[in-house]
Amino acid sequence: MVEAGDIITLTAGAWRLLAPLGGSSYGQVWRAESVLDGLPAAMKLVNRAQMDLALPPQRAAWRACFDAEIAFLRSLQPWDQRHIVRLLDSGEHDGLPALALELLDGDLAAHLAALRSRGAGPGADRALAWVGQVNGALAKVHQYGWRYLDLKPANLLVDARGSVLKLADFGTNRPLLDSAAHSYAGTAAWQAPEQFFPDAGGRYRTDARSDYFALGALLYYLVAGIPLRFCAACADAYRSHGAAGAGALGAPPAILAPDETALFLARAAAPDHDALLVLLRALLAPRPDARPRHALEISRLIARAAEGLDRAPGAWRSAA
Repeated sequence: MVEAGDIITLTAGAWRLLAPLGGSSYGQVWRAESVLDGLPAAMKLVNRAQMDLALPPQRAAWRACFDAEIAFLRSLQPWDQRHIVRLLDSGEHDGLPALALELLDGDLAAHLAALRSRGAGPGADRALAWVGQVNGALAKVHQYGWRYLDLKPANLLVDARGSVLKLADFGTNRPLLDSAAHSYAGTAAWQAPEQFFPDAGGRYRTDARSDYFALGALLYYLVAGIPLRFCAACADAYRSHGAAGAGALGAPPAILAPDETALFLARAAAPDHDALLVLLRALLAPRPDARPRHALEISRLIARAAEGLDRAPGAWRSAA
């Protein structure tokens, strides 16, 4: 077990743990600083206690998640990191992989919760700007030969002003060139149908367009203020039944019902709804082959939607 004050020595230097920031079933994240110059960082470590309790296959899977994240972040060039969290250092601690990441002010889930607690929201203009940034981050993930498969507000880091988003947590990355069906990966509340509902063999067939569905679910959530009913149903089923939740649901629920479309447009309060709705429907197409083919196509749809917002006097503008 680690505690505040511990020194973690990685490849490039030594880091002092200051306070826990959060974690998952197999990981821990600490606020840390460089022993050399005080540079702040987020230190990501394997949860040793959980690792010791896990069966060998689970231990291997957890380690593979850390190794995949380190490999991806190490492969990036400096100019690729505008909207992807920057790797400061990596190596091993106590025989397990560890990495130091740039420290931002929080994640988008917490930022949105704070906004909405004040009765504010990001507004359609800010939502589109954020979605554009995330699209750019996903483009880099795909360019380097991966699909992300876990896009959600908690995995998007944000600066204090809420103007810059950075994608983080790449442990679920899977190679794009590997088209074989795979085991369950990701978070049920933000998944495309093909990522939650398995094939006849109980496996999942995903590709880059699975990330685009999650981008659409994010856009809906940012503007409407609530999750898609499809995503909420999948999340409830997973909480009750785990990966067997798809079987409990049976057929996939409807995606973007008419009342949800109406709520989205009402919350957007834009004078020209057409382009915004075209973007949302394209991203949320039930079949992958009906979604945009690549990030450039999405960028063009975002630009058209933004033009529609610019025609209004500004009543819907962001309070963020």
